[in-house]
Amino acid sequence: MSDYQSAPGSVAEPPAPDPSAPAGGGGSTRLLAAFARWEVLLLAVVVAFIWIGATVSPVFLAPGNFGNLVAAVMEVAIMSLPMALIIIVGEIDLSVESMAGLSAALLGFLFDAGVPLPVAVVACVLVGGLGGLFNGLLVTRAGLPSLVVTLGTLALYRGMALIILGPRGISGFPSEFTSFGFGRIPGTPIPWPFLIYLALAVVLGFVLHRTWIGRRLFAIGKNLGTAQYSGIRVQRIKLQLFVLSGTIAALAGVLLAARFASARADLAQGMTLTVVTIVLLGGVNIFGGRGTIVGVALAALALALLGNVLRLTNVSAEIQSIAVGGLLIVSVLVPNLGRWLGLAFARVRGAPPARAGPGA
Repeated sequence: MSDYQSAPGSVAEPPAPDPSAPAGGGGSTRLLAAFARWEVLLLAVVVAFIWIGATVSPVFLAPGNFGNLVAAVMEVAIMSLPMALIIIVGEIDLSVESMAGLSAALLGFLFDAGVPLPVAVVACVLVGGLGGLFNGLLVTRAGLPSLVVTLGTLALYRGMALIILGPRGISGFPSEFTSFGFGRIPGTPIPWPFLIYLALAVVLGFVLHRTWIGRRLFAIGKNLGTAQYSGIRVQRIKLQLFVLSGTIAALAGVLLAARFASARADLAQGMTLTVVTIVLLGGVNIFGGRGTIVGVALAALALALLGNVLRLTNVSAEIQSIAVGGLLIVSVLVPNLGRWLGLAFARVRGAPPARAGPGA
């Protein structure tokens, strides 16, 4: 079905609507609604973190430091893009960190065995797609919950990485490869992997917010039954998203190996928590049906700034982990708290409350 609106039961809605925005009203009301958007609040948080960083450390605004904070978040930012799409359709992929580790381990194993590096990189990305396909088949064909499936493959793929490479690390990669991982675009402090992130963000953002594919993703997350009734091939779309997630996670593993100039089986350990935090902090609803790529990008920047400020002020790694966990809770609590308050206010005024989004 090429036309999304061909069925009377279709739920074609504009991408990522703001459920708190009123249906009508004057210019002042629309202006207030615009400033109440989650992305605007995230932008304010980013500005606040920049101000705090510039206040607490004289090196915070240095170009070199900016390049370091961007480089430190690139892999999780890249993995957060397909994760956003998966959560929008009401699923989740917890195995991304292990797939990245498996990709890095396989890259080191193949390179150590004499396989040309370009061939090894392609093989790793293909293995990532196969791992995502395995996740997707268990979810869409076997009908298993994605939370349980990807929690299992989180352990499975990490175990495979340890079997392939063991505790050793493989180094000696060509300088062109490692320079791409931690080098900077000439004349700028921006790391080369940012170009990959930017390309993926633009493409996936366009697909999500400007095409019929994106409308179908939102429809699936908002109301699965209605989406199926309207003719959307829900299981096929979910399967494709899991393949995309595995492929991009494997690419992130290759970039990690390049940045550290070493391939190890334990690379990317603990990154899933950060990836999910970025997505939810970016305004993607944990229950599906809502979110924007712009919000996810701003959340990645905010998390990078926060981590950099904490490191410059010599905050321990344990406190940094607490900060990430706290942000994860806040990112789920605040949007729902806003809806609850809006519904309560509507009841007090005696007006019919606006339809709440999923999970309200």
